[in-house]
Amino acid sequence: MNRNTPRDRLLTSSRPMPDLDVVTADGSWLHLAEGRRILDGSSGLICVNVGHNSRKVLARINAQSLRTSFGGPAVVRPNTQMELTERLCHAVGRPRDSVALVTCGTLAVEIAVKLARTITRVRDGKRRGDILTSNLSYHGMSALTLGLAGNHARRPRPEDALGLGPAFPAPYPPAHNHPERPCDASCADEVARVIDARGAENVAAVLLEPVNGTTGGAHVLPDGYLSRLSRICRERNVLVIHDEVLTGLWRTGTPLAGHHWDDAAPDLCILSKGLGAGYTAVGAVLVSPDLAPLLHHPTADPLPAMGTMAAQPLQAAICLGVLDELESMDLDAFRARGQRLGTSLRALTDLPLVRDVRGLGHFYGVELEPGVLWPLMREAEKNDVLFYPFTGASDPRSEGLVVAPPLNSADEDIDFLTEALHRAAATLDPNR
Repeated sequence: MNRNTPRDRLLTSSRPMPDLDVVTADGSWLHLAEGRRILDGSSGLICVNVGHNSRKVLARINAQSLRTSFGGPAVVRPNTQMELTERLCHAVGRPRDSVALVTCGTLAVEIAVKLARTITRVRDGKRRGDILTSNLSYHGMSALTLGLAGNHARRPRPEDALGLGPAFPAPYPPAHNHPERPCDASCADEVARVIDARGAENVAAVLLEPVNGTTGGAHVLPDGYLSRLSRICRERNVLVIHDEVLTGLWRTGTPLAGHHWDDAAPDLCILSKGLGAGYTAVGAVLVSPDLAPLLHHPTADPLPAMGTMAAQPLQAAICLGVLDELESMDLDAFRARGQRLGTSLRALTDLPLVRDVRGLGHFYGVELEPGVLWPLMREAEKNDVLFYPFTGASDPRSEGLVVAPPLNSADEDIDFLTEALHRAAATLDPNR
């Protein structure tokens, strides 16, 4: 007899806590059936960058729906998609890039891998198309991306990993632990050693997150690391791909997280979560203008299929609405809120249950002592704030909260979030 409950029949992720019965949402707040409201402290799955129920996004949806929602860009002139391409590239400071629009971050990574392999084979005559990632990375949920990356909790069994795996240590503890010194720019030399050991003619690209996402919880690269890595790769005709699925479009306080460092622009850049902002499934791969023409070379492989629902006018219109919201932000006030968020969160390290707080802008990881994560999540929800958990490396694996409120949260929303988290953490303090 099938004893599954209706909830069990929905095959999706779960957590050891009751679901929230959300009836409406607006801005940074979720309104529950029981009459209370709870602040969305992690922007859903770190994607609702412009808040819930955005008037600008809804206006774009309504206007485009009255025209057409579906039209294959190979058949119907992609006017809205071309407008998005132009505005997106300007928004992130890459105005001459070419753009592939797809349906999610995972597929965007796969498309970036395919494009990088094609480019290096046309440009450099590469025989293989190896893609190198770090041992504390996460790049999506397909068989290929899970096999490539270093997410400890989500890596497939060895027999299912397609013979793939991460290639170099991430430049922050505990993934790259050298007790004699902290990680610095010289940690990029590990990547050079791996490329040279495999043979540069076999390596298409290095794929990395400028700010680590939910595998390690907002680890920030050491100063100088990205520029040194870029130089290493240029010297070996290896491309650099930045996975900004989570951090792109102002999440870390700049249009791209890579903008925090000089001389670090990648050859390809991947966007997703902040572009759709929870209103549509979307991914984008930006390709630098010196490389994009190689994708149309007579010897190039055909462009990969982007998917039936990729680059549709309604999808593009929604993304334009997200850009409308982002471009209307008061950037000085936005940056000040991010600084206040970081200062308040770092004060949590005075509590014995908090190991570390790290991050930038509106994206922070609060690393906790083992065994504290779910009790703190419960206490936080009692105090009307919702967070997303992360698990990382080491034994036992690090764990903690991702704190990432919507970018257009009000000042009082940020204050409410941090005060509620401090109260929840203090409740669990063994020294109280």
